[in-house]
Amino acid sequence: MSQTNLVVGPFNRVEGDLEVTLDISDGAVAAARVNSPLFRGFEMMLLGKDPRDALTITPRICGICSISQSMAAALALGDAAGIDMPPQGRLIAALLHAVENLADHVTHFNLFFMPDFARPVYSGQGWHDQAINRFTAMEGSAARAAVTARADLLHIVGLLAGKWPHTLAVQPGGVTKAPSVADKVRIQTTLRSFRKYLETTLFGRPLEEFAALTTHDQLQTWTTGDVGLFLRISSDIGLETLGQGAGRYVSYGAYPLPGRRAWAAGVWENGSLHPLETEAIREDLSHAWMLGPDAHPKDGKTEPDEAMRESAYSWCKAPRLAGKPMETGALARQIIDGHPLARTIGTGVEARIVGRLLEIARTQMLLEDLAAQIDPKERFMTTAPLPKSGSGVGLVEAARGALGHWTRFEQGKTTQYQIIAPTTWNFSPRDSAGTPGPLEAALVGAEVRAGEDTPIAVQHIVRSFDPCMVCTVH
Repeated sequence: MSQTNLVVGPFNRVEGDLEVTLDISDGAVAAARVNSPLFRGFEMMLLGKDPRDALTITPRICGICSISQSMAAALALGDAAGIDMPPQGRLIAALLHAVENLADHVTHFNLFFMPDFARPVYSGQGWHDQAINRFTAMEGSAARAAVTARADLLHIVGLLAGKWPHTLAVQPGGVTKAPSVADKVRIQTTLRSFRKYLETTLFGRPLEEFAALTTHDQLQTWTTGDVGLFLRISSDIGLETLGQGAGRYVSYGAYPLPGRRAWAAGVWENGSLHPLETEAIREDLSHAWMLGPDAHPKDGKTEPDEAMRESAYSWCKAPRLAGKPMETGALARQIIDGHPLARTIGTGVEARIVGRLLEIARTQMLLEDLAAQIDPKERFMTTAPLPKSGSGVGLVEAARGALGHWTRFEQGKTTQYQIIAPTTWNFSPRDSAGTPGPLEAALVGAEVRAGEDTPIAVQHIVRSFDPCMVCTVH
């Protein structure tokens, strides 16, 4: 039995810094340890500041999921103040958030994930020339089409929020702009144009047909658009069985609307749905360069261990729900919301990508429904002062999964702020029981070919989670 050790990283086409240490035995990964090597300390920056500064500072954690951070901060402050957005304010906030998530999914598929199949390692495959033409970085025709369509879609954010990223449009009491009738028409026109891109280029057929798929066998009959090319590649190289997860998922529920969330919150484990109990969340610090006791985020601290003790190997804490690691993301959302395809597609690389594709179709349809409900005659903002002291939580679904902000302030100054980002869940290190995080577990069994210093199978698995490392360590 041959055993070696390989450090992989930094990874290209990943937001932020990522390093993975692999124990390799007989040409496959036997164990993995995931390191988030860049500490940023945004939670520490908020202490002592006016609670409302979170609306300005936390969106700057990331330039990809900026509105997600803004939404979480606004909801946390609103919870602390007992402020509720009016129905139209919730609708526009959800619309802005869904536009960002939709743009993020399209970006991931075209610019982050698919370019790996244009690499020389796959030369000789029947689909390789097509992958080169469509997905070569900076040159592929699919990449150019996606960037153009994405830019047009984000005009909606410019119209309603002034700019993207780092907008201040979402506030605890609603949104800062009440759209006019003309704005509504422009939004609907933009969405029709984006649907045309999706149906002619990405899916090659109506979105409703993809959203109506219920089984893996039905999925395999989809041959049109770039989705069809992905499924052909996936079937050829076995992405269905690569990088399988534990089948344990969490979602906070996406897009708060009046009286409900557009997609359900919950926990999926052992093939069944369970209620979400956020009080059962704890952040384990045993393998993180962090000081302090394990705690719920409402009581947690961000105290870097500058000595970087040897038992730790990442700046990322290890969130656990009832003591268990949880995978989060588009696949988790669609499973928990009850979509039959998501519940039967499996737990590997292919399933995570199909979860995003399914969500692209469903998000576009959701956006069209939200846009149709815009009523310029209604109120979009409730104004109310923050109390001098209070605490609150804001739970949302970023493109990559469950995002939570927990805040506490006293006498007008923030005394506590903790964030658990989606990649913190997915890329967490081991906990005190030695249980690996979701990515660490999914990497076990991945093939490592002779001479590979950055194994292609490992890259596929890592990218299937769509990491945002700058959010991971804030």
